[in-house]
Amino acid sequence: MRSQLLRAAARSRASLPAATNRSFGSSARRPAEVELTIDGKKVSIEAGSALIQACEKAGVTIPRYCYHEKLLIAGNCRMCLVEVERVPKPVASCAWPVQPGMVVKTNSPLTHKAREGIMEFLLANHPLDCPICDQGGQCDLQDQSMRYGADRGRFHEITGKRAVEDKNIGPLIKTSMNRCIHCTRCIRFANDIAGAPELGSSGRGNNMEIGTYLERNLDTELSGNVADLCPVGALLLKPGAFSYRPWELTKFESIDVLNALGSNIRVDARGLEVKRILPRLNDDVNEEWIDDKTRFAMDGLKTQRLTTPLIRRDGQFQPATWEQALTEIATVFRQLAPGENEFKAIAGHLIETESLVAMKDLANRLNSENLALDQPGGSAPIAHGVDVRANYSFNSKIFGVEEADAMFIIGSNTRWEAAVLNARIRKQWLRSPLEIAYVGEPFETTFKYEHLGTDAAAVKKALAGEFGKKLAGAKRPMIIVGSAIAEHPDAAAIFESVGSFVDKNQAVFNTPEWQGYNVLQRVASRTGAYEVGFTTPSQKVADTKPKIVWLLGADEISDKDIPKDAFVIYQGHHGETGAQLADVILPGAAYTEKSGTYVNTEGRVQLTRSAVSLPGAARTDWKIIRATSEFLGVPLPYDDLEVLRDRLEEISPALRRYDTVEPSALTSLSKVQLVDTNKGAKATNAPIELPIKNFYMTDVISRRYVAYWMTLESEDEILTRYIALRQWLAVQPQRKRATPKQISKRLENRIRKLSMAGLWSKKAFSIGLAFIQVESRKRCIFAEE
Repeated sequence: MRSQLLRAAARSRASLPAATNRSFGSSARRPAEVELTIDGKKVSIEAGSALIQACEKAGVTIPRYCYHEKLLIAGNCRMCLVEVERVPKPVASCAWPVQPGMVVKTNSPLTHKAREGIMEFLLANHPLDCPICDQGGQCDLQDQSMRYGADRGRFHEITGKRAVEDKNIGPLIKTSMNRCIHCTRCIRFANDIAGAPELGSSGRGNNMEIGTYLERNLDTELSGNVADLCPVGALLLKPGAFSYRPWELTKFESIDVLNALGSNIRVDARGLEVKRILPRLNDDVNEEWIDDKTRFAMDGLKTQRLTTPLIRRDGQFQPATWEQALTEIATVFRQLAPGENEFKAIAGHLIETESLVAMKDLANRLNSENLALDQPGGSAPIAHGVDVRANYSFNSKIFGVEEADAMFIIGSNTRWEAAVLNARIRKQWLRSPLEIAYVGEPFETTFKYEHLGTDAAAVKKALAGEFGKKLAGAKRPMIIVGSAIAEHPDAAAIFESVGSFVDKNQAVFNTPEWQGYNVLQRVASRTGAYEVGFTTPSQKVADTKPKIVWLLGADEISDKDIPKDAFVIYQGHHGETGAQLADVILPGAAYTEKSGTYVNTEGRVQLTRSAVSLPGAARTDWKIIRATSEFLGVPLPYDDLEVLRDRLEEISPALRRYDTVEPSALTSLSKVQLVDTNKGAKATNAPIELPIKNFYMTDVISRRYVAYWMTLESEDEILTRYIALRQWLAVQPQRKRATPKQISKRLENRIRKLSMAGLWSKKAFSIGLAFIQVESRKRCIFAEE
């Protein structure tokens, strides 16, 4: 109902000029401004702004609990009261619009007394939990009570303070509802931004409660943000509860690499361990939100890590020194003597651009251009081409979603591939008459769309039909092509259809103010790989059978993708699929342990920063490649990170221009690769399937995060966990070959420990034991199908 009302209100405003909307062009009409006086200081601000915004512009901090810049105004808490001349009572500055000539006092005796009264009401039922509350040290109520709290209260109820039962809203958010002050920030976020209407309020007055009414989980990929929004300790994070205090943590500014948005984050560490990850404000990328995978997958950084080089001997991995491991690689290389393009490098999802360039340079020195990406069809040339940045980037920019008035999504589950971007789409859908069409496998999302089909023929038909006319007639049309389309058998036909339509309607799709063609990448390394040319140049090179395969963080690969007689090197930070296939394992660094350059889906260049030290004997990835080149007799010409970044700048100057998005040059050449190269491509009309089947298990780090496992109860997902546990045990150093019976016993002991620790549910425990029994009867390693 709420979304219907918002949509109805938006349609009624559709015919009015959008004066306050963000605009690309400098010719947008500037909103009228009003002038007012705040604490004796003249301030000019846009008409229609809230008084609290004017106060902030004047440099005055107004206390608040319910008000938040990114949420709809509620006016619940009344803590933001200020005095306005010729108004008989203090007014709530968050809900009071500015007016010309207003005279405002924010720190008068009347204002201070009013805030003290509000604080007394808030503390009347609040428990004295500060010594045991995880919000202590970062609590707004704590801070404001020091300034506006009285030394005694006037509420003395015979029945004592109000008590509220805690709610169970899932495995990630911990509730302590006695502390709730009914600011409704969590409700407004869940309903308006996350699109999760489960959270709401019931009762009124002293009996009001926040909860889900029916006991169920908060079903959204953005649920962790309610803990950030909560100004008190009512909503906290279950993972990591009671394990640290905020003042114990060292803070590092970094970016997220578990998807391709490059959300700005703050990594908080204590000693050698990452304790929490929080969002940083960046209105151009993630606003103030991050998804749950970004926030909670940090615990995967400390489980099943590779901490020492390993060499496979007689079917078992044996620990080795770095010199022994690199000598083994050099010896095998001399024995196999790979010829042209017989050395193959496959780059995984989480690799930074420095390591991609180092690996490409090493391959080139070994007379090979056989470079591939860890994705279906990753060895073949990319259908959209990589010579023009506009062909593989999100050209409208992430914030440009809030300008779109017609949107066509092809083969992308935006809710799982880019949850924060999906929230922007929902925002624009709620506040404007935005029409959205979609072709691909249907999915449950937070906005309504018109489903036009599931294959390449549907894409062509949609662009030639009614919705194509709507796109051509829109002022800000947007086409979003999912990265999975580049992996589809009909990729060439789809890109030809889209490219031809965009070329035909350049008047609206390709202007100085607007670029309407977009590719939404879903993994962090892919845009950077395209930028530096880490791709196969031709099908002939891709078809060359390699003698040596280097898996650079490639964990989505299977043994079918590698020749059985090839020598396999795995370089990465977790013992999973890639490590199990390897003959030599080189332990690398995770994104919180190194400084690296990443290019997000819109082409924005950003840096990760090291927050903790490397575990054990692990080393930074590009340094491993540099050391290996020395042993192979083809030393790379950089020993320092800055020198390597100079090499990046040689390839693409944009890679040293941080936090900026370089405009796509030579957009006229986009047609050459999108249309001309793919001209005449025949479509099989195979269904377009979504690449992500489980939001919480898309990469090696998030799959290792055991807290997510508690949310997974289907037998297929428990089987995935079981296989992951088998793979981890397989790469553990063993003194001698284990019998199938010994392997089964180790598995059983490990599963029992996980169950006793509460990390596997009873159902998962029982099914896991059943898998072991089946495996024991077959007397062989479980078939990973």
